[in-house]
Amino acid sequence: MAATTFRRSSTQITNEERDVRVEDYLNDKLQTYADLENLDTLLETVKQQQTLLRQQLRDAESTLADANETAKSHSANLHQQIDKFNKQQTTIDRRLLIVTRSETSDDAVHKFDSSMEKLRRLDIAKGYVDLLAKVEELSAQARRNFRASPQAALQPYLRLKNLATALRKAQSAAEDAAPHLVDHVDQTAKLLWTQMKEAFGLDFEETLAKMKWPNKDANINEQLLAEWVAGVERLLELQDPELKAQESNNEGSNPKEDAVVLLPLEVMVKPLELRFQYHFEGDRPTNRLDKPEYFLSHVVGLLNTYEEFFAVNLQPILGRHFRGSNLALNPCYIDSTSALITALLPMLRRKIFTLLPQISKQPQLLSHLMHELMSFDVSLREDWGYDGGFGAEGWKGLTWEVLVKRDWFGTWLKVEKDFALSRYHNIIDAPESGEIDYDSVDPGATKPTKAAIRVNDLLETITDRYRPLTSFSQKLRFLIDIQITIFDQFHDRLNSALEAYLTATSALARAVQGVSKEEQAQLQGLGGLERLCRVYGSADYLEKKMRDWSDDVFFLELWDELQFRARSRSRRTIAKDMTVEDVAGRTSSVVGSEDDSGALFDETASAYRRLRIRTERILQDLLSHDVRQSLRPYGRITPWSSLTSEVSAPSLSITAEIDSAVQLLASYLSFLSKVLAEAPLKRTCRQLALSMQTFLWDHVLMRNNFSTSGVAQFSRDLYALWEVFDRCLSPGQGEIGMKKLREAVGLLSMPIKPKQEDGGEDGGSGGEGLGIWEVEKRVFRDNESAREVLEELGIENLTETEARSVLERRLELSS
Repeated sequence: MAATTFRRSSTQITNEERDVRVEDYLNDKLQTYADLENLDTLLETVKQQQTLLRQQLRDAESTLADANETAKSHSANLHQQIDKFNKQQTTIDRRLLIVTRSETSDDAVHKFDSSMEKLRRLDIAKGYVDLLAKVEELSAQARRNFRASPQAALQPYLRLKNLATALRKAQSAAEDAAPHLVDHVDQTAKLLWTQMKEAFGLDFEETLAKMKWPNKDANINEQLLAEWVAGVERLLELQDPELKAQESNNEGSNPKEDAVVLLPLEVMVKPLELRFQYHFEGDRPTNRLDKPEYFLSHVVGLLNTYEEFFAVNLQPILGRHFRGSNLALNPCYIDSTSALITALLPMLRRKIFTLLPQISKQPQLLSHLMHELMSFDVSLREDWGYDGGFGAEGWKGLTWEVLVKRDWFGTWLKVEKDFALSRYHNIIDAPESGEIDYDSVDPGATKPTKAAIRVNDLLETITDRYRPLTSFSQKLRFLIDIQITIFDQFHDRLNSALEAYLTATSALARAVQGVSKEEQAQLQGLGGLERLCRVYGSADYLEKKMRDWSDDVFFLELWDELQFRARSRSRRTIAKDMTVEDVAGRTSSVVGSEDDSGALFDETASAYRRLRIRTERILQDLLSHDVRQSLRPYGRITPWSSLTSEVSAPSLSITAEIDSAVQLLASYLSFLSKVLAEAPLKRTCRQLALSMQTFLWDHVLMRNNFSTSGVAQFSRDLYALWEVFDRCLSPGQGEIGMKKLREAVGLLSMPIKPKQEDGGEDGGSGGEGLGIWEVEKRVFRDNESAREVLEELGIENLTETEARSVLERRLELSS
């Protein structure tokens, strides 16, 4: 009943929706009377659409029927498979219960799994036994053959070695399974290798004995040479697995392992090693603790003696044997000379490591040994082209092995630092250390003290001692712990000397500390000037040396490496326990920044520069003070307004009161011209001239009235002072230093009446046809007129006000 009612309401709703849609369709298509004319076309279109929809409906019904049929068929097949599986499961359970004699299927499965696990273990055990049998078979086969037929013995050994290598690689993938089996195979291969190496080595030694190796008159005929070549090739083939395994391990590893000594060379080096032990490990006179160069030069001699033999006979064999493999890229295997060096290094290591404990308490011997080792390493690298098989990275050397691997760097650094500081103290304690050295630098350079030159020589010697080191951290420690430390100590000494001078020359210090008259006399005049020049010259000399060192290739490379490490934020320290801040505080403040303008000695050189500038300023103050003091009597005389006959300045004698100032100035500048370079000398003289100009302007020119003769006398006195500057510097420097005073005197010395024919009066004024009366009128008229006449006279340094003040000093104009 409910269903019938629902169908009726659904049909009613469907009919209503259809009527609404039909109505909407007709309203859309028949909107005007004109649309009625297209009614036939519209009906035809509707019929076509209806036919198409009916066809689609028939196709859908056919597809649905096919799908239903397929679903019924699949369902039937699935039920058949389920029935078949259930029957098979029942059969398996029944058989499993019978086989395992179990009451339930779960117990049966558990017992069956246990049986299968036993079978699996049995299968593994059988594989182990088969593998062990194969290992024993290969080992026995090799042992049977390596006496009668060495070449035939190599094949089973190589198979055994490859098997041991494969097991070792497979073990890591199998979570380190079967460790005892892998170890047994490995030990068997090693034992066989040792036996074959010994047998092949004995055969090769017999061949070498026939050749009378290592005598220079070795007997080498074609038969012996062929026998020797065969022995070399057998030993190389025996060593191939070891070399390839090491090369494989070195790929992508850091650090790489050292190159292996080739077996033929190991055998050939034995008699050379016995000779080495005879001379340098016994009680022979050649075995001396203080002469490590004996055994090092002996090794170099061996290279010179046998390098040609190996190059002629061994080099072709190595080329053939390693051609086409990665080992050919390693010079220690492909190059006969490098292979020989590699074979000689073990006996050197044994000798050096035995020698080190014996000389550990003797600093001079330890320092000498390290120096000779570095020279030996440099010789192998540069003269023999040895890189230890490390390619572009390079061989680090025996020195590195001693200092890093055996941890002797701290001991050696302390020895070198103690030696350097002791030498430094000897330098500064020498009686002549404070003397100025006039001969060790160029004539035109600032003269340092002998101590500064010797300290620089000491530091350069230290650089040469650690320059060959390959470790960046070791070089940086030498730089900071020794060189910069000595620089800092010498800077402190110079600064203390300057402070002592200032203390002793101050009135308060003299009163408090009671400076004696003898000490005061030593600090006055040339004595005080010389003391300041010692500090200035030493600071200037070492500052320039540090700037030069910063451009040295060695220090540039060290700086680049330092910046690279400092900019790498992944590093907490730059060199072992030294942080970026520690290094920056001792070298340069730009360490670790993107600024590329820094250098290793920035901080130290800046400290010396500040000391130099400060000393130069104090020196200038001393000169100005002493010269001004000597000019004070001259500033108190008043002969300038006397009316005498007109005379020219060159014909006059200088005033007696200025003679002491001239003499003092001459002695000071004569000394400074010998001690200072041209640039600081000119700076100092310029400041001195300005100070003298200020004194003469204030105390002579502006305090007195001048007659014509008075101006001439004043000019003559000035010329005397200028001549001193000109003698010590160059012509005209005196007047250049006192331009303002020179122009003032020229203006003041103008004639009363113009002399057209002379083109100007004495004093150098530039105006022709002008007298002082005319100039005075134009200067006092107004500023524009004053500027014009001053320009005509060539006066550039006097202002209008100053020019008027000068003219007021002329007696004829003020009367």
